[in-house]
Amino acid sequence: MHELEKHIRDIPDFPKPGIVFKDITPLLKDPAGFKRATEILEEQIRPLKPDLLLGIESRGFLFGGALAYKMGKGLIIARKPGKLPYDTDSVSYDLEYGSATLELHKDSIAAGQRVLIIDDLLATGGTAAACAELVRNQQGEVAGHAFVVELAFLKGREKLEPDPVSSILVY
Repeated sequence: MHELEKHIRDIPDFPKPGIVFKDITPLLKDPAGFKRATEILEEQIRPLKPDLLLGIESRGFLFGGALAYKMGKGLIIARKPGKLPYDTDSVSYDLEYGSATLELHKDSIAAGQRVLIIDDLLATGGTAAACAELVRNQQGEVAGHAFVVELAFLKGREKLEPDPVSSILVY
């Protein structure tokens, strides 16, 4: 058993019946667990040499912020519509249980910048793929994707290929 697995809580039938939600809040609450998860993610992404980290709303902000600080990188954020105060680019996509839209400030990425996309969980890959589209629409390069938890049976990694994908815990 991976040392961090004990900090992931299963919530059955959330957000709808049949879904087993992987809750990372116990990991965030545990200082040693959160620190270790951040260290492992940094080890995985440092070789990808990102210029910026893109945190996905909202739990991606937590890991993205910690990693940006630790690595001395800038942090940009992808948010739900109407949450960013400046001009935005947007992309809509399908989720495993619905659809959604994400926005990114139009001036977030300079042409050619390498952007690492980070979130707490990789399921079907729709959210991360939408962020990759936002990065490419601003002429950025996707350096890779990093996740704390990956639900491999949903095959989200396949949607992100050929971009590098790393995760700590795989279910």
